[in-house]
Amino acid sequence: MSTKTQVADSSVEEKVAKKEGPMSKFMAETVTPPSLEDLIEGKVIAIDKAVVYIDLPPFGTGIIYGREYINARDIIKKVNVGDTVAGKVIAIDNKEGYIEISLKEARQALIWSEAEDAIRDKKLFDLTVTDANKGGLILSWQGLQGFLPASQLKPEHYPRVSDGDKDRILDELRKLVGEKLSVLIIAAIPKEGKLIFSEKGEEETKKGEITGKYALGDELSGEITGIVDFGVFVKIEEGLEGLVHISEMDWGLVENPRSMYKVSDKVKVKVIDIKDGKVSLSIKALKENPWVDASAKYKKDDLVKGVVIKFNKHGALASIEEGVAGLVHISEFGSEEKLREKLELGKTYDFKITLFDPKEQKMALSYVDPSKKE
Repeated sequence: MSTKTQVADSSVEEKVAKKEGPMSKFMAETVTPPSLEDLIEGKVIAIDKAVVYIDLPPFGTGIIYGREYINARDIIKKVNVGDTVAGKVIAIDNKEGYIEISLKEARQALIWSEAEDAIRDKKLFDLTVTDANKGGLILSWQGLQGFLPASQLKPEHYPRVSDGDKDRILDELRKLVGEKLSVLIIAAIPKEGKLIFSEKGEEETKKGEITGKYALGDELSGEITGIVDFGVFVKIEEGLEGLVHISEMDWGLVENPRSMYKVSDKVKVKVIDIKDGKVSLSIKALKENPWVDASAKYKKDDLVKGVVIKFNKHGALASIEEGVAGLVHISEFGSEEKLREKLELGKTYDFKITLFDPKEQKMALSYVDPSKKE
């Protein structure tokens, strides 16, 4: 537990054991008898072997004993006769006529109250990550376990995993266990015992202000800061990164972004989307669209030569020129095995264009079997 957290814990215990301030004022102004769940305070008048008596004028005497004494023994060790303590009413007029109170539950109530204050004041805490799950990280604050969703992580800590593979996301999140993060409390729900953190804080507000300077269609210069299976991250300016998805890297097929770029490469990009403080970028949008030229060169039923560049579950992808490719559907062959018997990766074959829509960048091809030519 961090020093800040230890200090905060100590502060709450002091509030329970020797509370002063708003509660004292409230108690001075009210004569309404306490009810169950109320927070009350009074001076310790006696400490016995396993019981503490508290003066609660004009309502009688409070008592802490049994399980409540055991639960609060760490707090009680710091209490002396004459000290003012705060407790939560858990029973009224027991068989001996005492008001039973709980220091432990009072401490919990004060912690939740402090959490609400922290939300209002946007207070930062340096907390250590204690565990991870597929949704985010587990942190501990004031003895309460809280959750930091992955979506609330800073960009440098966010698990950059393609296809949302949950197992790989978990592997990345586990790397943060033991790390100390500066976080805000953004939600506190005492009844459900939920405490939600965010690492973004004011940075997210600043990011929103930064993205407000840009518009769709802007052409920018940036530096590649990260490369993942699904694209590259480009730093536009300090505090703002954008993603170039693999589909926006080039007009031709990109199998591996790492084969095209490396970290620190300078690139030109175009803004194609801005949403929720996130910027989507395109590199290929600044390159000449090969489908424009292709629209004047090809039409349905043309015979063309193409190079097989990829197999997928639908069939084979064949490139007829740089950046222009069509699908040879597996249904022509009956099975993937028969398709691969006829077509080999990297080899050139004759095809017939059966669908050509350059505006949508779609092309379908049919294999022309040389053994069946007239």
